[in-house]
Amino acid sequence: MTDKSKKVPSSRISRLAHLGGLAGKVASNVVISGARQVLSGQTVTKKELLLQPKNIHAVADKLAHLRGAAMKLGQLLSMDSGDLLPKELALLLEKLRADAQPMPHKQLIGLLKLNWGSNWLDKFSHFELRSFARASIGQVHEATTESGQKLALKIQYPGVANSIDSDVDNVAMLIKISGLMPKQVAIDPLIAEAKQQLLVETDYLIEGDRLQAFKAGLQPYAQFKVPEYFPQYSTEHILAMEFVSGQSLDSQVHALPAVRNKIASDLIQLFFIEMFELGAIQSDPNLANYLYDEAQEQIVLLDFGASRCIRHELAVGYWLLLKAGLEHDRDMMTKAVQSIGYFGEQIEDDYRDIVLDLFFMATEPLRAEQPYDFAKSDIAQRIRDMGMALSSREGQWHTPPVDALFIHRKLAGLYLIAARLNAKVGVRELFSGFKKPDCLGL
Repeated sequence: MTDKSKKVPSSRISRLAHLGGLAGKVASNVVISGARQVLSGQTVTKKELLLQPKNIHAVADKLAHLRGAAMKLGQLLSMDSGDLLPKELALLLEKLRADAQPMPHKQLIGLLKLNWGSNWLDKFSHFELRSFARASIGQVHEATTESGQKLALKIQYPGVANSIDSDVDNVAMLIKISGLMPKQVAIDPLIAEAKQQLLVETDYLIEGDRLQAFKAGLQPYAQFKVPEYFPQYSTEHILAMEFVSGQSLDSQVHALPAVRNKIASDLIQLFFIEMFELGAIQSDPNLANYLYDEAQEQIVLLDFGASRCIRHELAVGYWLLLKAGLEHDRDMMTKAVQSIGYFGEQIEDDYRDIVLDLFFMATEPLRAEQPYDFAKSDIAQRIRDMGMALSSREGQWHTPPVDALFIHRKLAGLYLIAARLNAKVGVRELFSGFKKPDCLGL
């Protein structure tokens, strides 16, 4: 992670200018490279010209500079279609997941004064100006209060909240023009959802409330640690929480098998707790959103900005879907998938059968008699291949409800984390501990 800072454009005009400059740069690269290849007698397509490495790098760098909505839309599109996207667009979106460049100290201090007043430093005995973590809409700093309490302060990049509509629309336009998005993937509902989610995520007071709700809801589960929220230091654009030490989940790849298995098992159990007890999920299973406290044997949950409430009807639909997958009950699976909203009114039988096959494949870990070995499984590859075949069926692809996409993103991300940890998880046993939800908690 580089420490090189770059000022974040804060006004709508400056952000639009950056995207306009990007479009010009990409177009110039296309014209120059196209002319060279034509002169040398090579045939080249528009897509190949657009997807030159230097263009992908230029787009990713510019969007990372803008942070906020630009990066969030990329993440949502990646979440929506995942491996269904062409590999070139998937590469571009993958680059957007990398940490953004930090704000210069001068811009940072200006934000602190704006939020806390000119005497902001009086609140602390120490404030670390260098951020230790960065994400799409904010960067995180360590500070110590006068009373000795260590805090982690998430500070929002300037201009994110005020530029949501224009940023999302401009990035969506770039993606549409590129021709990379499969025609059958309905992007407009995702654009609207990106705007709505960002409006919520940019209000850190809402995230503070969610943090407190999850902390209360997970109180019975000692394997999870949710940091304390400090509202007296929080504003709409600064989130103050307890600083919690721990190791990255990536660092646990070389831990003992029992540790790796427990971490993956706890995370999948957390998904079931969220879906069938709390009625709210933290929908971004990014490795950076977790720490592991080896001494306490706890998973630390760090980020609740992307948390979403789950309607009771949807939770019931997914409980039935998982139960049908466990029991290999095709009739129950059909009803569950229908209730979730995957099938349109005029669905063809062969298309419906492929969708059901896809869900049965995704629920394979539930049917394993022994703990499922995610490291040795090729389930992700098989789901991707079937998904690609499904998305290529002109006129039949049906984009499911947005909430369903977030749920799939969470579970797919947990499968990937389990594979990364080389873990074996008794998914069947975990799911059997949860009854059909009759009411939800948060």
